[in-house]
Amino acid sequence: MSICDLVATRSTCLRRQVGAILVKENRILATGYNGAPSGLRHCLEIGCLREALKIPSGTRHELCRALHAEQNCLIQAAYHGVSVAGSILYCTNLPCIICTKMLINAGIMKIFYKSGYPDELSKDMLREAGVRLVKLEE
Repeated sequence: MSICDLVATRSTCLRRQVGAILVKENRILATGYNGAPSGLRHCLEIGCLREALKIPSGTRHELCRALHAEQNCLIQAAYHGVSVAGSILYCTNLPCIICTKMLINAGIMKIFYKSGYPDELSKDMLREAGVRLVKLEE
């Protein structure tokens, strides 16, 4: 989890720094942090759209320039042709519902996290999909 914390320091989000790592057989497959897509200006440079629109945390995810750490992790693996089926996600935060659906379909088997969105739907869907969710003590 300390590697997740280190990856999170790369985040360019003004609200929340999140890091994620996909691991299989004790090998890191991919890492991700939250930030704008490649080649686009980051919130650190131009300000936070969500702050400007006064959007509460954990809502209206589509109104954000950034990709979530979990999304960037999955995209990095796909970009490099790395299968993540059967892997474990370590993340500084509980995945939101959008990331949860992506992780389920990617075949992630277990998720370790420290804190996160109070998203019961995310927890319910992970449980229903048979993805083990483990909250670590901070």
